[in-house]
Amino acid sequence: MQRRKLIGATCAAALALGLAGNAMAQAREKVTLLLNWYVYSEHAPFFMGKAKGFYEAEGIDLDIQEGRGSAVSIQAVAANSATFGYVDVPTMIRAATKGAPVKAVGVALQVSPMSVMGLAEKNIKTPKDIVGKTVAMTPGDSMSQIWPLFLKKTGLKEGDYKVVSGDAQTKLNAVINGQADLLLGYLMDQNIKVQDATKKPVQVIRFADYGIEMVSSGIVANKDTLANKGDLVKRFMRATTKAFEATEKDPEGAIDAMLKANAKAGQRDTLIIGIKLTTPLYHTAETKNLRPLRASMKDVDASLDLLVQYGGLDASLRGKADDWVTNDFLPQ
Repeated sequence: MQRRKLIGATCAAALALGLAGNAMAQAREKVTLLLNWYVYSEHAPFFMGKAKGFYEAEGIDLDIQEGRGSAVSIQAVAANSATFGYVDVPTMIRAATKGAPVKAVGVALQVSPMSVMGLAEKNIKTPKDIVGKTVAMTPGDSMSQIWPLFLKKTGLKEGDYKVVSGDAQTKLNAVINGQADLLLGYLMDQNIKVQDATKKPVQVIRFADYGIEMVSSGIVANKDTLANKGDLVKRFMRATTKAFEATEKDPEGAIDAMLKANAKAGQRDTLIIGIKLTTPLYHTAETKNLRPLRASMKDVDASLDLLVQYGGLDASLRGKADDWVTNDFLPQ
């Protein structure tokens, strides 16, 4: 009799635990993160966070979706079609000055990955080597808008080189097929694609190495979400901070997590190179002792100055750094 009671009690406890587990699973809040582009190495931390269970532990059921450019992802967040967007923060600032109800809640890449790059066999190692060469660029994109500043910082002039214009794929094809010597791109994206396609090493000249200090990719949310679902934002950013920290410690593991979720993201070896080029961009001198995603308002202010000078931002709409970026939802 006592044994029956014990078995019955054990079954009841197991059933209760099962029901509780189901209730917790059902209670997880569905959250959509819309990326800035197709999945590549820069995005690995989010997949690392899912694989490690960081989002699940915060009661979040995270759906990571590929994007088609920062501007499109910002529009989706502004329309509440996505909970969060991973986008170019300067592009978000320009959109916000035009009325988009969005704000950055964390800056992932605090050093710009913008670069000019080409096959190493071209022997273009410094800005002066660009003279007489052909550069592929996309008119109107974020990199082409900052390119004049790079020229000014390095003493180059527009007549020093030739230009091939086209969209993102055209730029890649131009360098891959030898129609251009260089292209404007991100140091952990386009150079990896060129290397994969040609099986040749790529030489990268970073804008940041020539005094161009500008924040880059970050996480943005709708202002309504910040006002009405602040706890969700804090839980999401807590999990994401842990994900970025885990990626810094284990970049290979982050890439493996990403490839397990999306096998078409690229080749493992080159993706690992990409993430190892990315993690040093998580901090500036101002934030080197802080956890990832926590931005320095001094760095954001410097970016605003560049946007006014070269990025088409109306000086009367510049505002202050904390008008566009907040650290209030980040863990200490």
